[in-house]
Amino acid sequence: MWVVWLVIALALGIAEVLTLTLDFALVAVAGLVAALVAALGLGVGFQFAAFALTALGLLLFVRPLARRHMRKPPVMRSGAAALTGREARVTVDVTPTGGRVMIGGEEWTARPYDPSLVIAAGTTVEVLAIDGATALVHPREEPWLN
Repeated sequence: MWVVWLVIALALGIAEVLTLTLDFALVAVAGLVAALVAALGLGVGFQFAAFALTALGLLLFVRPLARRHMRKPPVMRSGAAALTGREARVTVDVTPTGGRVMIGGEEWTARPYDPSLVIAAGTTVEVLAIDGATALVHPREEPWLN
């Protein structure tokens, strides 16, 4: 009987792939639970009960959480936070007391993230943080050359 439940779960999984509704996937999981119950040697009544309870639980509790999560818009960084992680080019040597970098066509004041560094003009750097109107930068690591 467990093979029948696996076939049912597979059919529901295929239906999920075709519809992308999440509902069929949750019921397919319930089919797998029923297959496990059948593999344990329990009767058909236990199998149907396991299938029904699992499907009901997943549809009532997991489905609303998953749908809420899927409908939540992605977090969009804006302003200064959007600059963190971007690449910049040093236009004026960056020292602990100041310097200038070009980030996406805009010139920003800059300081090295590590205060012991001096970064020469023309160096490609990564913006690690924004402190007020000053970019804290660190030189980009060059990829290994053969």
